[in-house]
Amino acid sequence: MSKDFVEIQAEVMSGMGALGAESPEVMNAFMGLHGAATADGALPKRIKELMALAIAITVRCDGCIAFHVKEAVDAGASRDEIIETIGVAIVMGGGPSVVYGSEARDALDQFTAG
Repeated sequence: MSKDFVEIQAEVMSGMGALGAESPEVMNAFMGLHGAATADGALPKRIKELMALAIAITVRCDGCIAFHVKEAVDAGASRDEIIETIGVAIVMGGGPSVVYGSEARDALDQFTAG
């Protein structure tokens, strides 16, 4: 059974918003850090989001996979780039990364459907 990564991403965003309402300083700082870390620089945002996706796969975080697949797609990452990123994550994370890499591919299909 495939997970609904579009729904997972929406739940992550909703949860972050709710947490931000109760802890605005922490969430504003976190989102500022995310924005600064993924902004175009020596590496473009697209590459930074692919890096974040590889880490998300290796740490086995569904919400992180959903978030960073969507961010990578929105930043212009191609399907081939995302699939190769999954391959790198598998090399670094072993068998569990195969499972979560497969889920990241499902997330890619869901975010690029239609």
